[in-house]
Amino acid sequence: MREEDKESSKGNLTYLLYESALAKSERANKRMFILVIILTAMLFISNFAWIIYESQFEDYYLEQEVDTGEGDAYVAGGDIYGTSKTED
Repeated sequence: MREEDKESSKGNLTYLLYESALAKSERANKRMFILVIILTAMLFISNFAWIIYESQFEDYYLEQEVDTGEGDAYVAGGDIYGTSKTED
């Protein structure tokens, strides 16, 4: 083989290696981009499903005044706590 052919084949080999590495990285980047899109969509779907699930339960509050005479009182869990002055 001539020297020119050796250098030419050496240059072609490095170019082919570069092209294959570039193609491999492009495929990897494309897969990563698709994965990011899928995970983002799954995050939004999960949040939306959780909001739908939680919206089936209604929250309601009941305010109730308790007359304890001259003392103070508050209701927690159905039990009345507080102080009250009673006349003996």
